[in-house]
Amino acid sequence: MIALIDYDAGNIKSVEKAFQSLGKEVVLTRDPDVLKRADHVVLPGVGSFGDAMENLNRYHLVPVIHEIVEKGTPFLGICLGLQILFERSEESPGVAGLGLLKGEILRIPDKEGLKIPHMGWNSIHLQNEGRLFKGIPQESYVYFVHSYYLKAEEEKIIKATTEYSTHIHASVEKGNLFAGRKKRSPPCLPVPPGKELRSWACHSEKLCGNWRGGLTDVYKTNYPMPGCKKRKSRKRC
Repeated sequence: MIALIDYDAGNIKSVEKAFQSLGKEVVLTRDPDVLKRADHVVLPGVGSFGDAMENLNRYHLVPVIHEIVEKGTPFLGICLGLQILFERSEESPGVAGLGLLKGEILRIPDKEGLKIPHMGWNSIHLQNEGRLFKGIPQESYVYFVHSYYLKAEEEKIIKATTEYSTHIHASVEKGNLFAGRKKRSPPCLPVPPGKELRSWACHSEKLCGNWRGGLTDVYKTNYPMPGCKKRKSRKRC
């Protein structure tokens, strides 16, 4: 079971539908016991760094998230969920992030000819053998919408980067922690929608057996991506 953390921070529906299209059981919850029992946990999010941390603290989810990560449950941060995994953000001075990874969130610097927020297609450079992007072509184009970007402290955890006014760390992985901007590929390019989610969701023996031996088949069956299944009613705890 994949648990989406419900903390009033947007983009829940798109993430829920993406996993459902892959045939996964998904539950939307802020119940600590349900989150701790989940095989995988997702921290999505749209909005400001400060508001997100305020909500997580209001619902007493910060220690729950730390416990989930520490026990080794696969954990995925998406978009704002990527940002708050780190220590701080220029968007919300004085507000501490989850601090699960070292680094900070900075405002994209102004540059002549470029608009902020950054909204558009950018190619990503893949590096450091990222598991989420295995089998995805180098310099594939994905869509970005953001005004703030990640500058991670540990070079080895950076798995994808892009350039827009500055050097942007677009995706990171460390142990059971995975995070990235919420991206989608254009239909004319060979990056099937949801492929990164499928890769992440298969990093568990409970879902796919031993992933070291099973991922190749997962990728092969992902070309092309199967049509979305009929959407089931959302589960909420």
